[in-house]
Amino acid sequence: MSRKTVFSSTDLPPHLGASIAASKGSFSEMPCSTDHIPATWISCQSEDRSRSYEGCLHRIIYNSSDLIGGEQIQKEQWISSLTSGYARLRADPAIDRSFEGELRIVRACDVSVGTIHGTVKSISRTTEDIAAQSTNNVVLLLNAGHSPLSVDQSGRSVDLSPGASVLVEQSAPSIIRVSDGQCGLIAVQTDRERVRQRYAGFEDRLMTVVSSSMMINALVRAYVGVLADEKEAESQLTMQFVADHIADLIAATASIAAPVTAHDARGLRAVRTQAILTKIRGGFTNPGISAQGVAKELGLSARYVQDLLQETGISFSERVLEQRLQGARKMLSQRHNDALRVSEIALINGFSDVSYFNRCFRRRFGHTPTSVR
Repeated sequence: MSRKTVFSSTDLPPHLGASIAASKGSFSEMPCSTDHIPATWISCQSEDRSRSYEGCLHRIIYNSSDLIGGEQIQKEQWISSLTSGYARLRADPAIDRSFEGELRIVRACDVSVGTIHGTVKSISRTTEDIAAQSTNNVVLLLNAGHSPLSVDQSGRSVDLSPGASVLVEQSAPSIIRVSDGQCGLIAVQTDRERVRQRYAGFEDRLMTVVSSSMMINALVRAYVGVLADEKEAESQLTMQFVADHIADLIAATASIAAPVTAHDARGLRAVRTQAILTKIRGGFTNPGISAQGVAKELGLSARYVQDLLQETGISFSERVLEQRLQGARKMLSQRHNDALRVSEIALINGFSDVSYFNRCFRRRFGHTPTSVR
């Protein structure tokens, strides 16, 4: 269950309240632990918006294009809000380029996930920001853009090619520089003790780059993609494991060069299974979707994909079929689709054989597709 609330001027810094209250910015709340998650690299600052509910996701999507005013005003509001409204970050916009910026924040229990995309040349967290509100978190930064990034912290500097990642301290000043001013960044964080329970030596891996070729980075991107997508609904069972999955991902990334323990293996299998399910949900309308194709996208073997899904009790083909049948049933029941023939709806949902669709539909739901209309 979810609620969407339009920001009011009282939720925001005084200089932004009037403008943003009139914009389309929104905050989706979905019933986490009652512990408040402090502001971190990507975190919500407003007390009103920080109230937590048992077993939920908190989502914020803040897009500069949704703000009122011209481009210059939108840019100033968006940049200013990163420091004083949504996150303790400082961003410098790219010069001589049209400005665009989108911030997505997701909090679930004691973990936080954020993405920043836009024409930004640098993102920093200063001693002033840390003094205002700090945590004991560690942060996994992943370059989700198409341009190289550099990350500076504690006298060290590393370069991140597209798809690469690095683990940093939340409580130390940092600066991220984007080579061409087109930023694409993912930040995933949790309390360091959660990570230490999984990999005691993780602090030795701070500011150590994990290559873009490593599968763990693709898994992080896939998992974050699900959490940050406002169209994705979550179940109570799913939410129960989000905090562990995030901690598993960070620990696995930190220990990428170390032997994998049985506990790490279990966590990775769970994350990989979720990544596969996400691919199925996003691609079932494609008649050509296959375990081989999904495996290639995630850097896994087709056999491994099949084995992971068999452990859930439902095979790859069974899951695809169920998604297609549910999609078709939903479309058939919607009045605005009355002009579409049953065969057209079947094709839209990935079926290439209408007779096969009819048989599967009757077997699954106990009646014909036509009777749903």
